[in-house]
Amino acid sequence: MLERSDTLNNQAILLASDGAYNEAIACFKRAIVIDKENYLLWFNLGVTYRDAGNLEDAENALETAYRIAPEKEDVAETYATICLMQKKHAKVQCICMDSLDLNPLNPHLWNLLGVTEFQSENYEEASSYFEQAVSINPYYLDALYNLRDTYSVLHNHKGESACEARIKELDK
Repeated sequence: MLERSDTLNNQAILLASDGAYNEAIACFKRAIVIDKENYLLWFNLGVTYRDAGNLEDAENALETAYRIAPEKEDVAETYATICLMQKKHAKVQCICMDSLDLNPLNPHLWNLLGVTEFQSENYEEASSYFEQAVSINPYYLDALYNLRDTYSVLHNHKGESACEARIKELDK
């Protein structure tokens, strides 16, 4: 019986959910041999590498998934997040900006840009990205926390208080 990429993908997901990362990775690789241009296989391989603690291989797999399907927002967000975890700020910015060209209303990408700028101590730029994320999704707590912290660094006490009030309101 011939192996099918979708069957191998499902099997690999089950293995990964049980913590059997090496076996899951082997399964994904077999599936990719069958279907090299399936972004989902590359994406799932990248997520499994991440979960196994291998950020470099995760980045490589996600880069391939992103090349195949740049319009898939979950791919772009995960790829950018992996790069951010490795402090590859220029790469994060490139991924986010390219993805925002396809969907400028993605608050997660704006937030990732803000985190990149915050880590680079570009607080004014960070605040504008966080503000954009919150304007798109006023219920996005991560962006609100990030904006509050950025306002604190900038000594914008009015903005910091407004964020704190919004956070308390959402935590109810």
